[in-house]
Amino acid sequence: MQLLTQQLKTRLQHPLPGLPAQLEMAPPARGTGELVIPDNARHSAVLVLLYPHEERPHVAFMKRADDGHVHSGQISFPGGKVEEGDRDYTHTALREAEEELGIPPKEVEVLGRLTDMYIPVSNFLVVPNLGVMHERPDFVIDPVEVAQVVEVGLDVFQQHEVRAVRKIEQRTRWGHYETRSPSFKIGEHIIWGATAMMLNELLTIVEGLD
Repeated sequence: MQLLTQQLKTRLQHPLPGLPAQLEMAPPARGTGELVIPDNARHSAVLVLLYPHEERPHVAFMKRADDGHVHSGQISFPGGKVEEGDRDYTHTALREAEEELGIPPKEVEVLGRLTDMYIPVSNFLVVPNLGVMHERPDFVIDPVEVAQVVEVGLDVFQQHEVRAVRKIEQRTRWGHYETRSPSFKIGEHIIWGATAMMLNELLTIVEGLD
């Protein structure tokens, strides 16, 4: 974990893979170009957390509670909207990760940021913060927001069968519909949309490490 941490620190000092890596996992409705971010976009941040478990690096996701909102029931990184009093996007990500999954902010080493992402369906501009812990956290979920923690070994995403275009049921402000989208399937869970796009940028970075 220490070697990976140092490699990531060094890599984040250089230009990120950015939009091309994100678009590899983008739903068709997302399109293939830059999006215009409206002035009224809501700002948010997530924590992309790596930590050792079962002798290899893992990534922490959560399954959102089925509360009827646009992203309910989906697999996501812990995070949420910027609130008054947050010092910066890192503070937002760490605060939300503690509230949702019980991750202690003081035990997270934040290495830097991945590429920002605008999500039209919810009008959120999301800032992904990449962090590491050197021990597996003792997860304590907020049952109002989180149905369960989903822990995935980083190496699992290298398996060819995990990545595929699949049929997805999408919930929007305008109703429900089915679409086909690139996604990662981990057991019973499907990671797609913005989370898959941000994750793919991380995977692209990791694949390029020496």
